[in-house]
Amino acid sequence: MALGYDGKLYILAFDHRGSFLKAVLGKSGDLTEEETERVRDAKRLIFDGMVIAAEAGEDASLMGVLVDEQFGSDIPEMARKHGLKLAMPVEKSGQDLFDFEYGEDFGEHIERFDPDFSKVLVRYNPDGDAGDNAEQLRKLERLSTWLHERDRKFLFELLVPALPQHLEAVGGDSDRYDAELRPDLMLRAIREIQDAGVEVDVWKIEGLDARADCVRIAEQCRSGGRDGVACVLLGRGADNAKVDHWLYQAGEVDGFIGFAIGRSIWSGPLKGYLDGSSDRETAAAKMAENYTRFIEVWRQAE
Repeated sequence: MALGYDGKLYILAFDHRGSFLKAVLGKSGDLTEEETERVRDAKRLIFDGMVIAAEAGEDASLMGVLVDEQFGSDIPEMARKHGLKLAMPVEKSGQDLFDFEYGEDFGEHIERFDPDFSKVLVRYNPDGDAGDNAEQLRKLERLSTWLHERDRKFLFELLVPALPQHLEAVGGDSDRYDAELRPDLMLRAIREIQDAGVEVDVWKIEGLDARADCVRIAEQCRSGGRDGVACVLLGRGADNAKVDHWLYQAGEVDGFIGFAIGRSIWSGPLKGYLDGSSDRETAAAKMAENYTRFIEVWRQAE
């Protein structure tokens, strides 16, 4: 199977675990059976919104869900019945350094659910601790090799968090960090990941404020003969205006094929459902509306 992905991809991401527990239950840690079911029900509500969108006439083959096994294990089968693409996480939730959620059994879990994409979220700053970065790269190279030996696709969510020296350089302004420093750090991070033998099919990229930076990132992702490799944008829980801006910057850039957005789509409607200000049907319909709105923005951006 050739490296990369050919086609558009509009992913609704709700594989969040630790942060999702806090949103639904206001806590994390050990859960009762009743609490676990509440979390699973919230995940099913988000999927209900996806089904509404899929049944409204969108091409389901371009649509996908990113959902976890822990709280969404019944969703993969339903996603396939609706013709949706399926992505599932491999990483342990809430870790500063990448590790496998199921340890040495990671392959067994991937094969059991047979997702179209196996996804990792990785926090990697090239100026970070060299030993920590090397350890992450070792594990990621192992996963990359395992996946591609079995003709499986690799979805890589790269986060490049600011280090103290970076924030100091921009006067503590995180927006300035995103605009002035993060693009170059992302380029270096992608290059180091590639040089370590970690081959990615689709990069899940933090939004970039300038189209020129989107071009540079896409070119790096496709460097060295990786012509089929693609990028999708993540939403970071930002408001519509910010996410729209990121989509418009990337939409015309060769190599960007869509998005993988989560909280920006479902957090508001889910909150309304949980606090009783919205019923289930209304919340699901609003999630569908938010999701299809971003598809339309992407199409306009193209």
